This record gives sequence, C-alpha cells and structure tokens, in this order.
Amino acid sequence: MIIRPSAERGRAQLSWLNSQHSFSFGHYYDPRHQGFSHLRVINDDRVAPGGGFAPHGHRDMEIISYVRSGTLAHRDSLGTEEHIQAGEFQLMRAGSGIQHSEFNASSSEPVHFMQIWIEPAQRGLPPSYQQRAFAAQDGLQAVITPDGANGTLQIAQDATLYRWQGSRLDYQPAAGRWVYLQVLEGTLANAEMTLQAGDGLLVREGEALRFDGHGEALLFDLPAE
Repeated sequence: MIIRPSAERGRAQLSWLNSQHSFSFGHYYDPRHQGFSHLRVINDDRVAPGGGFAPHGHRDMEIISYVRSGTLAHRDSLGTEEHIQAGEFQLMRAGSGIQHSEFNASSSEPVHFMQIWIEPAQRGLPPSYQQRAFAAQDGLQAVITPDGANGTLQIAQDATLYRWQGSRLDYQPAAGRWVYLQVLEGTLANAEMTLQAGDGLLVREGEALRFDGHGEALLFDLPAE
C-alpha cells in the first residue's frame, strides 16, 4: 500500500479555480504519478461563483463528476443541459468526440466537485451522458459499474466506483485487482497508517483494506496492470 499525501498533490490556482491533482494533469507533471491502472485523473475542484470551464473537446475517456457542494451546470454537444446537485454523480462518455462545458450555476456560492477520468476499454464509442443521485447509506455503495446493475451508472471499462460513508471500511479486492482509495472527508486509520481528507491510497496485489474512522471516500476497483 502506498499513500498519496494530500499535501503533495499538484495544484492549479486561477482567479476562479482552485484545483488539486492526484495525477499529472494540465501544467502539473510528475512522472511518478501518471495514473493507476485505467484511472488517469482525480481532480479536487473548487470553482468560484460564476466561474467555469469554457466549451472544450474530449475523445475516448469516461469522465465522472461528483458534486460535493453547490450546483454544477453542464452543457454538451449532445444537447444535454443539466444541473448537477450536491450528492449527484455524472458520467459523460467522450467516445468518438464530444464538446462540453461546466460552470458554477450560482452567482454567490462556490461549487466543489471531484473530476475523474477513466480510460475506456474500447475507443470510438458513441458519446453519451448519465446522471443520478444516490441516497446516502453507511458502508460501501456501488455507484458506477461495468454493467449498470441496480441502477448504477454504466462505464465502458472493467472498473467499479464505490462511495463509502460511515465508520468502518472493510474491503477485500479479488485476485488480479487493484484498488485506489480517495479520502474526501474525515479520517480513516488502522495499526499501520492514518488517512486524512485529500489523501489517496494505492493498493496492489489484492491486499485487504480495513480501517476505522468516519467520513466519506471514493474506492475504485480496477484491473491490475
């Protein structure tokens, strides 16, 4: 297990954006942190009132947004116009090509969201858009899966994203699987380590995760490379 400390993440600071990067992104480059399995981007973004990302294009990437607070306004070349509220997940498939923009929908309150990119298993898929709110529950809750089972958002990759909330995290990955844990708030601890908000944990070789604490985290179950 390798800790990715919050304080060592890359940073982008603009008049309207405060962003922290777990992996190389934009002007931040670190050859030690280029991604993990098919996970390529975890950005912790805070956008000032009225600020946002102007229309721009992507191809062949599964792009996930999880809004922590505030409201994010989304538009894309599919004709989608949505407001993503706190607690909601969005999954946009860039596929063969899509133009999109994200803006803070409020003129007075900031928006805080996680931006995540995962490489798809197949290139050139038709672009698509999914969005859903998941009722809060204790423990691990699947929100994005390869088959879209039980109302989860469906991703074009052998990857599952869980949201964890509660006081005990216990997860045993299957053989041949890697896990990335991103702590969003609170503290998780065991005899070997303590993880704080913003910290990441890279787990290889099927090691079990067993932590006590409180807060919220995202857990990515990914194929080993």
